[in-house]
Amino acid sequence: MIQVTLPFIPPKEDYDILLHGIWKRQWLTNMGPLASDLEMKLKDHLGVDHLLFVTNGTVALQMAIKALDLKGEIITTPFTYVATTSSIVWENCEPVYVDIDPKSLNIDPTKIEAAITAKTSAIVATHVYGNPCDVMAIEKIAKKHKLKVIYDAAHAFGVKVNGTSIFNYGDISTCSLHATKLFHSGEGGLVITKEPKLLKEMAHMRNFGHSGPETFYNLGINGKNSEFHAAMGLANFNYIQAIHDKRKLLTGRYDEKLKTFKAIKPLWHKDSKANYAYYPIVFDNEELLLKSIDLLKLNEIFGRRYFYPSLSHSLPYLESKPLKWADDISKRVFCLPLYFDLTLEEVDMICRLLLRAQNN
Repeated sequence: MIQVTLPFIPPKEDYDILLHGIWKRQWLTNMGPLASDLEMKLKDHLGVDHLLFVTNGTVALQMAIKALDLKGEIITTPFTYVATTSSIVWENCEPVYVDIDPKSLNIDPTKIEAAITAKTSAIVATHVYGNPCDVMAIEKIAKKHKLKVIYDAAHAFGVKVNGTSIFNYGDISTCSLHATKLFHSGEGGLVITKEPKLLKEMAHMRNFGHSGPETFYNLGINGKNSEFHAAMGLANFNYIQAIHDKRKLLTGRYDEKLKTFKAIKPLWHKDSKANYAYYPIVFDNEELLLKSIDLLKLNEIFGRRYFYPSLSHSLPYLESKPLKWADDISKRVFCLPLYFDLTLEEVDMICRLLLRAQNN
């Protein structure tokens, strides 16, 4: 069986060494030495000023919304995982969807201004599949209308734009370190900001708002992560380049073998390089997609219709809002298997099956 993804697992002895220290110290959570070490290593690796290791990417989004004290309407994309929208609703704000660009699959900045009202407080945009949004256009709009910007960068670990980390754009960026991501800590997330004041807000917020054992700085949540998850992150840290290189190799093989397949890849940001987090393709039509899925399943190969359906008309707690490209692309997009342990031979087999589905 070939799944759409499998987590990278470091050598067990690498993890065991770190576990031994946890057992010896008996410090299991509450920002222990491993969690602090992981924060410092990631900050240096990613080239960011301020970074916090938190429970997961969803809590990261909720903390970002709370730290910026957002109210009212937040402009966002329907072509993303549900956590982007649900975090907005959970924090008592109203998501306002605008359509996506059909080439990049990111939020279309040319449609943002028309959606701005007196109630708009922010833009929450997703770097879909790690592909950077048009951050310069969004920044220009945000400054003009005095809006805050949060980037859901769940997929964008290691991505740069114009030579700087994608996490350095916007007021706050969030990232997921879930087991399915190319760098993971089992469960985990990051909040990143350039602003020391926002860092202070979120650092207190992560620990119930405590400023001391008996005092409180702000409204908080339990956003901390454990030493066991930090250990997994640290054990994986030394393999970041190897993971990147293998995914790049597999991506190149897909590109080579699928040259004649009736599908296109999203157009990557011109001033950025791919991090190979996913291998999405947009089929010419849904009929070919469904035929391909059936043939792959017959051979125990499971990709994912990611993201399907569009959030603009699939959530029971929001009114439907049909959007041309988000609705259309969501019916035709499919992520092929991509992970460290996938072999070139398996990629070749997947591609043969796709071409067979196309030709039959």
